[in-house]
Amino acid sequence: MDSRYLNSKSTTWTSLRVRDPAGASGMCPLCIDECPFICEISLSAFRGREALYPAPFLFGHATAGAVKDYGLDWSHFNFHCEVRGAQGIVPDPDEALFPNVDVEARVGGVRLKVPVITGALGSTEVAAKHWKSIAVGAALSGIIVTIGENVGGMDPDAVISGGKIAKSPALEERVKAYREFWDGKYGGIAVQTNVEDERLGVDYYAISKLDVEIVERKWGQGAKAIGGEVRIFNLDEALMLKRRGYLVIPDPEDPAVQEAFKAGQIWSFERHSRVGMASKEDFLEGIDRLREAGAKHISLKTGAYRPAATAYTMKIASEAKIDYITFDGCEGGTGMSPVPMMEEMGIPTVYLEAQVLKCAQILKKKGRHVPDIVMAGGFIGETQILKAIAMSNFGDQPYVKAAVIGRAMLTAAMKAEYFGRLAKEGKIPESFTKYYGKDPEKFFAVIPELRNRFKDLSVVPWGTLGVYGYMERIRIGMQQLLAGLRKFKLYLISRDDMFALTERAAKATGIPLAEDSGADEIEAILLDG
Repeated sequence: MDSRYLNSKSTTWTSLRVRDPAGASGMCPLCIDECPFICEISLSAFRGREALYPAPFLFGHATAGAVKDYGLDWSHFNFHCEVRGAQGIVPDPDEALFPNVDVEARVGGVRLKVPVITGALGSTEVAAKHWKSIAVGAALSGIIVTIGENVGGMDPDAVISGGKIAKSPALEERVKAYREFWDGKYGGIAVQTNVEDERLGVDYYAISKLDVEIVERKWGQGAKAIGGEVRIFNLDEALMLKRRGYLVIPDPEDPAVQEAFKAGQIWSFERHSRVGMASKEDFLEGIDRLREAGAKHISLKTGAYRPAATAYTMKIASEAKIDYITFDGCEGGTGMSPVPMMEEMGIPTVYLEAQVLKCAQILKKKGRHVPDIVMAGGFIGETQILKAIAMSNFGDQPYVKAAVIGRAMLTAAMKAEYFGRLAKEGKIPESFTKYYGKDPEKFFAVIPELRNRFKDLSVVPWGTLGVYGYMERIRIGMQQLLAGLRKFKLYLISRDDMFALTERAAKATGIPLAEDSGADEIEAILLDG
């Protein structure tokens, strides 16, 4: 996105009257007084602070992401392909078939059928609405599902005693949804904790009462650096959250605000989480306490912060000997990340990974512990994930073990749920039914496979089939690409299997340009013998 689009964004539901906006401001070159279009400026005039966020009236029904072009992304790289031999399998044409590629991963000691972890789905309404679809789909796919921040704190039925969570039906139901379909071998369920969660003791409750084995501390993320936000449409809920210690804007205890809400002048509240302060001593002591409490795997989720902060995070994570750490490049969120922050703040994913890898190499050279790395930020498919893993392998093992898929996972669930509902109502678009049919039993291609596992598929939501199908595509897509590389085990992929398509990509990552990649081998091969 360039400056021409500063005054018109699909995320805020704004648009312009003309097609040729001013280059610097994004305003219509001729701004007229009788204009019916709502641009960013006019939306701000009407709604003030609301204009900072993705369309508020779609909260709970949408996710949001940046549209800005950061000048470098995974499309700026290509894979090499190979014709000689095979690695990780017997070099026999009858054996070296793409379905025999092993894409099993291991992150922080946890086995995954594919190198994917779900984005942390916390207290946003869209996450709660589609939780079962994603949790069950993740369990069937053999990947980690992450319960995001504030679920316990926002649970209206939670029992809080002495300032600590004693019971949270909402958190309990989320764990149960995954575990009911989990094979106990691949994947797992992680509970993420921010400042509010730690104060409420959500982590210890999850470990002791819900037998959760993976706890993830959160210092921030790629979509926003100021803590989590959700929109509240109920005065009583806003009051409850303020009493529990959350920052709620406007103040629901203010009589004037209450009157304005009842009169319809104010129709929603913002609930904000506090910003975490990264203290070495507190973090190390907290990790020790989690281990003493019984946490089997500990991770850390952090964001697209400046390089010095990335180095500091890696150093502390190394000293704490945590199992894995997720770095989230700027780009997206699950519904209420401030749009200017998504667009204009933070390190984009490819640049961020390059910085993380520099830190990992320095730590390894000094003999320090290097946690498994997981990258997040705009991942939707197998090509991006494989490139992130390949870029991190300097010849031994890749530092990056998996990628987080956040918004796209929700998209798979939402679309599947929606079309399942349309099928029931007989309203599926003809453009779809022409090729795939009207019956979900036919247009969900994974049903025959799952019927072998379940006698009654009605026990899972349509969204689960969507998530499972999405993961199947990624798994098979990886197998095909790796077979094209003649690498039949996931972690054999390396930097040598990639080349850069732009000078910026080469400069930022050290991956050679197409014209330089493997150039020294040509003469050696042709002159040999």
